[in-house]
Amino acid sequence: MLYHFFTYLDQHYDFIGLGVWKYLTFRMGLAVIMSLTISAVFGKRLINALHKMQVSETIRNLGLAGEEAKKGTPTMGGLIMLGAILIPTLLLARLNNVYVLLMIVVTIMTGLIGFIDDYIKVFKKDKEGLSGRFKILGQILVGVVVALTLYFNKSVVTTHHYSTSEIKTYNLDTNLMKSTVINCQKFYQNNEKSLKTTIPFFKSSEFDYQSISTFFGLNAKYSWIFFTLIVIFIITAVSNGANITDGIDGLAAGTSAIIGTTLGLFAFVSGNYLLANYLNIMYIPYLGELFVFAGAFVGACIGFLWYNSYPAQVFMGDTGSLMLGGVIAALAIIIRKELLIPILCGVFLIENLSVIIQVGYFKYTKKRFGVGQRVFLMSPIHHHFQKRGFHEAKIVTRFWIIGIILAILSIITLKLR
Repeated sequence: MLYHFFTYLDQHYDFIGLGVWKYLTFRMGLAVIMSLTISAVFGKRLINALHKMQVSETIRNLGLAGEEAKKGTPTMGGLIMLGAILIPTLLLARLNNVYVLLMIVVTIMTGLIGFIDDYIKVFKKDKEGLSGRFKILGQILVGVVVALTLYFNKSVVTTHHYSTSEIKTYNLDTNLMKSTVINCQKFYQNNEKSLKTTIPFFKSSEFDYQSISTFFGLNAKYSWIFFTLIVIFIITAVSNGANITDGIDGLAAGTSAIIGTTLGLFAFVSGNYLLANYLNIMYIPYLGELFVFAGAFVGACIGFLWYNSYPAQVFMGDTGSLMLGGVIAALAIIIRKELLIPILCGVFLIENLSVIIQVGYFKYTKKRFGVGQRVFLMSPIHHHFQKRGFHEAKIVTRFWIIGIILAILSIITLKLR
């Protein structure tokens, strides 16, 4: 909104200094500051309002240290993050960008699913919240929206790699090299509508989702069906992974901030023609605008930690956790880095697997031996370490360190190809 306004003023009235709004780095930095400010200023007010409305989460008696102290802590704090993400994005990003609009829709939809779940738990006094099948149905709808937009929208294109000689033939202006937003019109004849994605660790290697339909002997025009199913699976898995991870103070928000920072970097280099060519990665026109959204996302997560770090003054609830996972999954898919999710979102994956292993092994041993046995003292795995006597803050810090290591490894894949 402000981008379009100040750009108009700069073009028609030559206001000094307004040209800075064209730079992604400036608007991204402003988005981080704005989201942090919104979280800090309005977060406390929302927490006080939630206290007055007695919007608190029911704490189950799991025999964990510190459970009593958490009783009465307000939930639905994910509303703070929703505002801190959406307001800076609406003000600072280009609202005619298909990727920005898609991420706004994903943020609202996933946040709404979580909000309905929290509302039923808190105000309807139903501990189960929104039925599991309705949660999955909502996540499926989000996946369908993302997949069909990426497949059918004409603005979503990719381009092949150019050699150094090819770049020189276009006689790129030196000012263009300094800009973070590349004018792609002269390259459109080389753009293509594809379902290709990046394969980590392999140089110039890309996977085309159309090959799946070919494998089954079907026409390529049906490839969108397979692509949609894969997108639904990824969004559902990551969203639920973030939801499971949100079990101790600051873990989900801190981990999401690390992941969001990495995805923002990927969006910046993949959306910049010169950087993409230098790194020999897929160039995606207009993708760089997601750098602004990523800044708002990271700022919202860090700002929320002000109140959610141990001891938490507010819980994000499903309003926050389902939104965080859905946004991360959608970002990774749009940036064509979804195959990096097992590494980049390794903390979410470990949490998910710990539950699957625990439940699966318990059912298996009960069926075979008559008595169910457990692999972990408790799942998700962060509760296992709590049971072993580790302090909550120490567990969170060590999981953050693991998340940072995985993020660095993901960034290294840009050159380790």
